[in-house]
Amino acid sequence: MVGQSKIANPIRLWRTKITSVSLLVALVMLPALVSAEHGEGAAPAVGPAQSPGGRIIERMKFPPLTFTPPKAERRVLPNGIILYLLEDHELPIFSLAARFRTGVVYEPAEKAGLASLTGHLIRSGGTAAKTVEEINEDLEFMAASVETSIGLESGSASLSCLSKDTAKALAIFADVLLNPAFREEKITKRKDEVREAIRRRNDRPGQVAEREHRKVIYGNHPYGREVQGEMETLDRITREDLIAFHKTYFRPNSVIMGVAGDFKTAEIIPMLQSALAKWTRAPVDFPKVAPVKPDLRKSVNYVFKDITQSHVHIGHLGIERTNPDFFPVMVMNFILGGGSFTSRIESKVRSDEGLAYSVYSYFDAPRDLGLFTAVCETKLESTARAITLMLDEIRRMRETPVSDDELKLAIDSITNRFIFRFTDTASIISQMVDIEYQDLPATYLDTYVDKVKAVTKADVQRVAQKYLHPDESALLVVGNKDKFDKPLDSFGPVNVITLPEPAKPKASASPK
Repeated sequence: MVGQSKIANPIRLWRTKITSVSLLVALVMLPALVSAEHGEGAAPAVGPAQSPGGRIIERMKFPPLTFTPPKAERRVLPNGIILYLLEDHELPIFSLAARFRTGVVYEPAEKAGLASLTGHLIRSGGTAAKTVEEINEDLEFMAASVETSIGLESGSASLSCLSKDTAKALAIFADVLLNPAFREEKITKRKDEVREAIRRRNDRPGQVAEREHRKVIYGNHPYGREVQGEMETLDRITREDLIAFHKTYFRPNSVIMGVAGDFKTAEIIPMLQSALAKWTRAPVDFPKVAPVKPDLRKSVNYVFKDITQSHVHIGHLGIERTNPDFFPVMVMNFILGGGSFTSRIESKVRSDEGLAYSVYSYFDAPRDLGLFTAVCETKLESTARAITLMLDEIRRMRETPVSDDELKLAIDSITNRFIFRFTDTASIISQMVDIEYQDLPATYLDTYVDKVKAVTKADVQRVAQKYLHPDESALLVVGNKDKFDKPLDSFGPVNVITLPEPAKPKASASPK
């Protein structure tokens, strides 16, 4: 009976494996966690263990962990909806996640904020048959949720409910997607909320640094645009714009849906077809999005803010999601600044010099060229010193081969984290939807670990030299330059960015 139970419920086996791995990871990381808790400040050694506990763990021998990602069934409905389905009957929960081919990149620049506003109001504006308050009441009665949104390069919709309520919840989900009412009073209310968010946009210096740094690098490209738009662009958006944007991009032939949880495939497909029967396919005329210009230009940028810390961003254009060097770049960045206490930037700036609590680097990889960014928060009096150290470590990454220990730690850490992406069917299915949406190979998850393990020291140095450009970076600092340890112009001519004064909130007028 035990054997039959395991075969009948593979999800439980995956979770058991994940629990075992998490215990092992916790044991391995315990010496470092204790050190950090007691404020010793030193990064964990990349090499032979120094503590008694670490030496004990090093002597332990474990068989290699083998893990095969679970498979979902792929179907295409007659109206063009691509479906991924993965059953899991352990809990009486049903979930659906959808990705739409839309986004901020397709909105007109003069009406920036249109995509985000549409995504919000599809759900919060009610439908032709029901007000949003009535929809909320129905969902709350079932302990269910329906959400929609539109971001930079995609739109999303989700449904979660108890499996016994699947049919009723799907009917609400379909009504929300197909029949948004975009009521004037809800448009006015949401615009007021967005205006207030824009008015308070400069309250958090970290967000200011991230936003202005993207603008410096991307310029007028949609990637540098604020998703919520600006005061003046928001005022230009009408109800008719929202209706047109929804009608253009929310089509069954431009969506990928992932269905997970307690359902039977033979039953859920007819149920979905019935709920979405009135959703007809139509050609989608996607506007041409200008490619990101791959030019690198050094610049030094400064935003005044009278605060006690400076917020530093250093970076430039990076890679796109489908770049064949994605895995070597991921390993390289782990060693440089993505590996927490073990990374070179963190070890140097935080552990050795004690100049920052938060310092790291990352590669953002969208459809077109993303960003490489190194980030640091440090006291004003150590701003220039922290910048110098960060740039030095980026140069060292290009010039000095990584050690065997650094490479092994990076690969082991990334591969060990991989299994935690499969903790439940909803997370599994959302990855499969994302893989197809991003035009990645269908074997992406199957080959993930092998591709990470295949990265060599030569690969790391090659991609560091190809994708790291410390001397052609855009540097942006938010803080009070009068208290910096050295003038910012020691890094080059300074471009001063003046933040607009927060506009006073005003009463909204309904769009005409």
